Amino acid sequence: MSVLKKKDARIRRFLKYREKFKKLKSIRLVVHRSSRNIYAQIISSNNFVVVSASTLEKNIKKNICYPGNKKSAKLIGKKIALRSLKNGIDRVSFDRSGFKYHGRIKELAESARKYGLKF
Repeated sequence: MSVLKKKDARIRRFLKYREKFKKLKSIRLVVHRSSRNIYAQIISSNNFVVVSASTLEKNIKKNICYPGNKKSAKLIGKKIALRSLKNGIDRVSFDRSGFKYHGRIKELAESARKYGLKF
């Protein structure tokens, strides 16, 4: 599978789910990953970022040796869950941005569930 086809498939999945989330008007946990880092944001129904966490933050960077692995994804899941519970958000819709639910995305989701987020 070529890179262009792979990216097109991700964008197609992304657009399909984004339409669903627009209709639901729910609070979303949006996850994005690159080859090097992972990012998570809680976005309100009117498209404002309420809480965010990523492997680029200084206090998180100190605790991990490589930001692009499952261990760091678990840490980001924990951080985003604790920060959102602190702001009174406990139920979200999981928006994986078209990425398949395995590897780092799965670890982040399971970690967020473990620390109290419901989706």
